[in-house]
Amino acid sequence: MNLRKLGAYLVLGLLAVAVPLVAYGCAGGDSTSAPAAVPEPPVCKRSELASWQKLANEIRAPVYCPSWLPQPLVGKFSGRFFNGRSVDPDRSYLVSFVWFESGQGLVSEVHVNLRAYPGKTRIPTCEDTLTVGGKTVHKKIPCFSDRQRQKRLGAVTVTVYTANQGADMWHVLYAWRRNGSLYTLSEHVAQPYTYKQVISHLDRMTRRLVPVPPAT
Repeated sequence: MNLRKLGAYLVLGLLAVAVPLVAYGCAGGDSTSAPAAVPEPPVCKRSELASWQKLANEIRAPVYCPSWLPQPLVGKFSGRFFNGRSVDPDRSYLVSFVWFESGQGLVSEVHVNLRAYPGKTRIPTCEDTLTVGGKTVHKKIPCFSDRQRQKRLGAVTVTVYTANQGADMWHVLYAWRRNGSLYTLSEHVAQPYTYKQVISHLDRMTRRLVPVPPAT
C-alpha cells in the first residue's frame, strides 16, 4: 500500500471516531449542568412573627413583616436596634429600627421605618412651622413629596418619594396601596451607605416583605 492511500485511511478513521464524540457532546453536554437556583420565599422569622401578628390584630388590618433588613439591623421588637412602635387612634402605625454610631467627628446611621394607614390611600399631611414677617405660620404640607418613578417589586408596585417629613425626613420612601390602605417603607440616606446602596436595600426589603393578616 502506498503512503497516499495509507494517509487517506487514517483520516477516514479519525473522522469516524470524532463524529460520534461530537454528536454525544451536543446531545448530552448540558445534562451535567446544575439547574438555576430558585430563591427561597421570604419568611417572617419566628422570633419576630408574634410581634407583627399582635400589631395586625390591634389595627385590624394586614401588616408587612420585613424578612430582611440592612446590616446591622435586626427586626425584633426589642433590643438595641428597636427604635419604637406607635399606633395612633386612626389605627395608623409606625415601626422603626435604627443603628447609630459616632466617633472621631464621624456619624453613621442605619434607620428604617415601616408605616401603614388602614382604610386610607391618600398621602397624609404634616405640619411645617415657618416664620413669615415675624409671625409663626403652621403650614400643612404632604408628608411624602418629590415623587419619582414607579416600579414593580415582588407583589407590589411602589412609588418613590425623596422629600419627606417627620420621622421619614432625609429618607427615601417607597409607598404602595393594598386593599384600600396605604403602606410605606423608608430608609435614611446616611453613612455608612450611599444613596445607591439605600435604593438597593429598599428594593430588596420590599421584595422580601411578608404580609401578616390579622387573626380572625
